[in-house]
Amino acid sequence: MRVLLVDDEESILVPLEFLLRKGGHEVVLARTGEEALRALEEGGFALVVLDLMLPGLDGFSVLEALKGRPERPKVLVLTARGREADRAKALALGAEAFMTKPFSTRALMEEVRRLLGEG
Repeated sequence: MRVLLVDDEESILVPLEFLLRKGGHEVVLARTGEEALRALEEGGFALVVLDLMLPGLDGFSVLEALKGRPERPKVLVLTARGREADRAKALALGAEAFMTKPFSTRALMEEVRRLLGEG
């Protein structure tokens, strides 16, 4: 399945890209909210792994832009912003899951599989 990985930190992008590819997924990377929206225009994504703190357009704005799309991918928010208000806002904007950094790669991959219906 096709996954859009949105984060501005190489230390997150590189290992997650590796894990997702190892899991059999096609991975597209975006480092800003604007890059994420351009990638989403292409369509075909089953899942977006989305950081909230991005340069330019933030993750909340990306979630807002996804609302109401007919072929909307599932969204897993992966962020250092662990406040309950951030979690509530992300879920209210349509995210299916919310995880905070630092995170367990095992737990993240289990959540990816759950969201994609793979286990």
